[in-house]
Amino acid sequence: MSEQPLLNVSDGSELGKVEIAPEVIEVVTGIAASEVEGVSSMRGNFATGVVERFGKKSHGKGVKVDLSENGILIDLFVVLNFGVSIPKVAQQLQENIRQTLKNMTALEIDEINVHVVGIQMEDIEDNE
Repeated sequence: MSEQPLLNVSDGSELGKVEIAPEVIEVVTGIAASEVEGVSSMRGNFATGVVERFGKKSHGKGVKVDLSENGILIDLFVVLNFGVSIPKVAQQLQENIRQTLKNMTALEIDEINVHVVGIQMEDIEDNE
């Protein structure tokens, strides 16, 4: 199993150091994304689908965090509701995620890329 790097967010105080795992950024990003109106769901894989069927919510699904020399890059894979403005929802996602991560971790995010991978249509069965 490969060791994920930790983000050092210490300010050099004598009390110790603070490190944040990339998985924490994924979870915070997933929760912040789910708060935005117009987002139907996040794209997951087979494993997250199985886990959710057993009742456990996977908050980091649909989020990829890349720690590089250029900074922190986040890729977000979302399914939007039919009829919403894709550019407006994408901008709201970027703003909400950036603000939430800033408040909770004091990290500056370099890029938040929103990938719309689907549109959720209304359920026909509900209208009958």
